[in-house]
Amino acid sequence: MSNFIVTDRKTDYLLPPSVSDWLGEDHLARFVVEVIDQLDLSNLTRQYAGRGSKAHHPATLLAILVYGYATGVFSSRRLERATYDSVAFRYIAANSHPDHDTLATFRRRFLDELASLFVQVLEYAQELKLLKLGTVCLDGTKIHANASRHSALSHGHIEKLEVQLQAEVQELLALAEQADQADLPDGVSLPEEIKRREDRLAAMAKAKAKIAARAAERYAQEKAEYDEKMAHRAAKEKDTGKKPGGRVPKAPEPGPKDSDQINLTDEESRIMPVAGGGYEQAYNAQAAVDAATMLVVATGVTQAPNDKEQVEPMLKTLDAQAETLGAVERLMADTGYSSETNIKACEAAHIEPLIAVAKEEHHPGWRERHSEPAALPAEATPMQAMAHRLKTKAGRAAYALRKQTVEPVFGIIKSVMGFRQFLLRGLEKVTGEWSLVCLAWNIKRMAVLRPNWAGSP
Repeated sequence: MSNFIVTDRKTDYLLPPSVSDWLGEDHLARFVVEVIDQLDLSNLTRQYAGRGSKAHHPATLLAILVYGYATGVFSSRRLERATYDSVAFRYIAANSHPDHDTLATFRRRFLDELASLFVQVLEYAQELKLLKLGTVCLDGTKIHANASRHSALSHGHIEKLEVQLQAEVQELLALAEQADQADLPDGVSLPEEIKRREDRLAAMAKAKAKIAARAAERYAQEKAEYDEKMAHRAAKEKDTGKKPGGRVPKAPEPGPKDSDQINLTDEESRIMPVAGGGYEQAYNAQAAVDAATMLVVATGVTQAPNDKEQVEPMLKTLDAQAETLGAVERLMADTGYSSETNIKACEAAHIEPLIAVAKEEHHPGWRERHSEPAALPAEATPMQAMAHRLKTKAGRAAYALRKQTVEPVFGIIKSVMGFRQFLLRGLEKVTGEWSLVCLAWNIKRMAVLRPNWAGSP
């Protein structure tokens, strides 16, 4: 007599099965569906014309995408396959199977609407009493672009290649005019070779024009900053009657530099330094994270490799969301965001800044950890006042939350969810995709924060 359970894969179900019975009550897929069902998707549904065959509901497609990003399934083909292979995806799709074209088109088409959905998810978190804004931590992380850095060309290299290709075109044209072409290698088609080089020259001419346009924008910005510095020096010299000390600012030079680059695959991405050394074709993704819950409350993507210019755009985003989500009381960031301008911008927005002014030792002496700084001078600048706050016991304790708040979020998004490279190309599209990634993270985090959510109405 056998003590094994009989494996029978051919007997039909006695009653029709329900996809709801296939999944545990506390499964993340159930929570994703619950949250998506609470969102107002009217901006999406009204964009369907209603002609032709019936379309998959936006709530279903959005839930598939969100659960996919939350669990490391990003490509539309893998998502389509998952609706057959995965019980969780079968539950979300209600045993339907949207094809990869439908999923890819939906993702591209509604990227602009993701910003409002991102805020709606945060509003739902507030309804569940999971979010109450107070202190946020701002940081950035480099996300690889959907392009190789080997597809980038510098202005100097383009000019060298142009000379080489033009010479080759002339040589091939001369060969084409010869009656005897016996010295040509077998299989060489002169018209095809000439056209290939002419196409490359045309592509490089467009690349040079775009590099020149970027250089013109950069020069205009640098010239405005230079003029402001020189005007400040002139005013100081007029007030004091003495020539200002320090090095005289160097006037910017117009035109592109030899090192200016453009990527032929995703021209809006940039080569950036990445953690661990080296350079990659990437975007700089920004996130403001609530210190109490680790929920991302604001997002952004920039082409700048440094973070210094990202405080004011983030403050504008937080201010625009203040009416629905509440006001932020304190902003914490690392030294990459430190500047007098950023501190003044925070104070103007009635937000207390805690931005590190310099890197500190990992293991300070015990006396330093338990001591208070000297009294702040009455004429202290905003930068000095903030630096003084960071040296107090309360300031040190508050700032210590930064590293354990925003950096784990980036670590989980990259290492656990597996999102290390954008699928889409172009700044506008990757900004929308980053919002989708952070929306998926928020729902995943809410499922952890909310106790006993399973079975709720």
